[in-house]
Amino acid sequence: MRKPYALLLSVFLVLPALLALVATPSYAADNGSWSVYPVSSRIAARPYFYLSADPGQTLRDKVTVANKTGGPLTFRLYAADAYNTARDGGFAVRTLAEKQRGVGAWARPARTRVTVPAHGRVTVPFTLRVPERAEPGDHPGALVALDERIETGSGSLTVGVRRAVAARVYLRVGGPTVPALAVEGVRLTHHQPLVPGTGSSAATVSYTLHNTGNVTLNPKVRLEAEGLFGRTLLSRELADIPSELLPGQRVRLTAPWHGAPQLDWGDVTLTASAPGTKESASASFLALPWLVAVLTVLALAAAVVALRARRARVRPSAPVRPSPRVRTTPFRPRSSRSARP
Repeated sequence: MRKPYALLLSVFLVLPALLALVATPSYAADNGSWSVYPVSSRIAARPYFYLSADPGQTLRDKVTVANKTGGPLTFRLYAADAYNTARDGGFAVRTLAEKQRGVGAWARPARTRVTVPAHGRVTVPFTLRVPERAEPGDHPGALVALDERIETGSGSLTVGVRRAVAARVYLRVGGPTVPALAVEGVRLTHHQPLVPGTGSSAATVSYTLHNTGNVTLNPKVRLEAEGLFGRTLLSRELADIPSELLPGQRVRLTAPWHGAPQLDWGDVTLTASAPGTKESASASFLALPWLVAVLTVLALAAAVVALRARRARVRPSAPVRPSPRVRTTPFRPRSSRSARP
């Protein structure tokens, strides 16, 4: 009979071996229940799929789906195009029902449905065929493992959710690369106290960052503001900029300006830069507290009314012209002539 401490020692020796057997790479896309990641190359493990090909070329690779739960899981495996989310510019992929035009249309897994046993993994080959007329540059996408089961939440309002995990695919098609950025739709919104000097003022600068080139960019954005007579009011680098602005994508962003002037007139300028490209855009602003603005409008209205009233008093009255004399012709009756016999 084995002693208790010997059994305990056996458990501690076997447990790390089991964990190592089902462990997934730390860089794998993971939601706590399953993960998706590229098969390691002969040199090292890969965080994502970094692929390059010329138009008309075919690539072959493998993706692994690992199950971290205590029961089997079945997934729908498909390729998808990537895009930037409108909310914060994060990396996201198209759903299975959406139209695919890049990697999502060119990549085909060998199996579209896979069942992964508990604490197991399944490796699936896939083929990526680049069309002959594919545009050069970056074509980001992903290989997605979708759990087609619909999870419902609790409460009176029930919403069905399908969960998915994706391994990113960074594909570059051979040809000329053109990095290009544009800053569009710059606006400034003031948040002023009603009475000047009674509170702090702030402003929000909103703008659109547009990748007009054909390569993924990691842009930096600088915000500058000048007041009346060219005084520098603000100059700083902005945070919360998408680290991966994908080709052709637009992202609407905002930046707070704490301590914005309560009374000033000037311009804000946003300068976006990335290796090989730099663009700026500006917008004018007029900082005017609400009370000052209302009083100014009332004063202008009163001045206009007073000016009109003064002009009405000063204006001479027009002379009354006599009515023109009407010439009358006296009526002369015609004399009757007697008829000849």
